[in-house]
Amino acid sequence: MAERKDLDFTYSLTDRLVRLSLGELADFSAAKYDGDFSLSLEEAQRHKHDYVAEQIGIEPGRHVLDLGCGWGGLLNYIRDRGATGVGVTLSSAQAAACRRHGLDVHTYDARRVARESFGGVDAVASLGAFEHFCSPEDYAAGRQEEIYREIFERVASVLPARGRFYLQTMVFGRNMIPLEQISTRAPRNSDAWILALMGCQFPGSWLPFGHEQIVRCAEPRFRLVSSISGRLDYIETITQWNRRIGAPSLRKTLLKLQLLPRWLTSADFRLAFTSGVSANKVCFERELLDHYRLVLEKAP
Repeated sequence: MAERKDLDFTYSLTDRLVRLSLGELADFSAAKYDGDFSLSLEEAQRHKHDYVAEQIGIEPGRHVLDLGCGWGGLLNYIRDRGATGVGVTLSSAQAAACRRHGLDVHTYDARRVARESFGGVDAVASLGAFEHFCSPEDYAAGRQEEIYREIFERVASVLPARGRFYLQTMVFGRNMIPLEQISTRAPRNSDAWILALMGCQFPGSWLPFGHEQIVRCAEPRFRLVSSISGRLDYIETITQWNRRIGAPSLRKTLLKLQLLPRWLTSADFRLAFTSGVSANKVCFERELLDHYRLVLEKAP
């Protein structure tokens, strides 16, 4: 799994910039446009939250666990619906930002969640965290499916019979190339280079091979209720993020200047954040990556 230092590299270093660009309760996972790209980013994110609520039953009196809660976008929605939410993240900056807004968030490894951790819940959601549960080293050692099966066992342990788990995650797409070909020394803008750039931006993370691998690892604890590809939605979401994050402002400039020491000392940081290439967007466009919204139900 991506370690805490890896997630802090991706999310804590950019914490203030993301919040300034996308809002204090930034929702840093794909929005849901369903083909209507005239929607604003906020409307599409609300559409996604409404979909999650419909699928897992977010309503007054319900208790929901958010694995990898980010900056608390879904948790805030849960609270607004009159339900109770608890979130976990390994990013210290994200956890602190959530707590400032009165959200119940813990700096905790989502892979270790158990009934002893937070008690039983009515439903579980995870939007974007599954991408970080397996590392390239785990995959190379043949541990990927073992890791996923353990996660599903743990999620099942906190849910009642027929309790639902909403899982939104990137996966490798139909044009994915072998791991050994991925390199920052590959020709710039080649598939191998773009994927290596992704690895610099999200160190310690390796994706599932399609949603079929996820569903297979979830069995027999869970059955698949529905599966929807959100690849085109994610391309539009990233486009909107890039526009907002790239919009000039004095405060953003000052924040970026604070990162200068890291830029000077880390080649990975320079490549990850100053290459001028939106690697994840390119990966979706080339179908090196896909994106799925899965609704899973615990077996009775």
